[in-house]
Amino acid sequence: MKIWITGASGMLGQDLAAQLKQVGMECIGTDMGVNITDRVAVADFLDGNSVDFVVNCAAYTAVDKAESEEDKALAVNAIGPETLALETAARGIGIIHISTDYVLNGTGPAPLTEGAPLDPQNAYGRTKAKGEIRVLMINPRHWILRTAWLYGIHGNNFIKTMLRLMAEKEKLKVVNDQWGSPTWTVDLAQAIISIVKTNDHPGTYHFSDEGCITWHTFACEIQKQAIGLGLLTREIPIEPVSSDEYPTPAKRPLWSVMDKGLIRQTFSLQVPSWKDSLSAYLALEVATRA
Repeated sequence: MKIWITGASGMLGQDLAAQLKQVGMECIGTDMGVNITDRVAVADFLDGNSVDFVVNCAAYTAVDKAESEEDKALAVNAIGPETLALETAARGIGIIHISTDYVLNGTGPAPLTEGAPLDPQNAYGRTKAKGEIRVLMINPRHWILRTAWLYGIHGNNFIKTMLRLMAEKEKLKVVNDQWGSPTWTVDLAQAIISIVKTNDHPGTYHFSDEGCITWHTFACEIQKQAIGLGLLTREIPIEPVSSDEYPTPAKRPLWSVMDKGLIRQTFSLQVPSWKDSLSAYLALEVATRA
């Protein structure tokens, strides 16, 4: 089994490559070297490399910037997936396309199911929704995998930002009315591998770590665990605030809690709790700083 990872230098791509290596699966990764919006470039790559699956980790993820650069986001988030879907479909290759909770409208309080209607509330979400539709319509061997609140050791993320600010500031304000479930890239990578190994049941699935928390809750737990591990030397006040008090160019969903029942049952997945995964991630932060 050989996997082509697009966006391989990104946060998820790097952890996916490492996890594939651990289970003895061969992978080949590309980033800017293969323009996924260029059908000739994609065709040439696939003709020169025999692969069984494509995992599309490439994405334009600058959510606020996408409000003024929707065309750029559209190229990576919709035209790129469409091109990959066309060329993989022509060769009978499966495609796992990584998507986001932002394609939904972010209303609760029930966990979001795969059958919820597409209703993005910002430019980033609109471009990702278009990418989903194109993959779904073109390649019958598709697995669309929506995730949320992603973090990993190889990229900038909420945890790293919090650790830096907690070390620098005397107090913080963190949004307390946006609900979701953090997702460690390692956990998502393992879910992807389960899909590849099964090689069946195409469709749309949700995956995040287990739990329902706010960004404020997440920040408080990051501080607590980081102090215990010696990543921080002091505790500072973390004030809960509303989204209205922290305006951003792009509207964020207030509810990003996803139902994982379908992927759990279909692929016999054990979904870790967000708190356990945070502990594992922070231990890795300690190791990388040693």
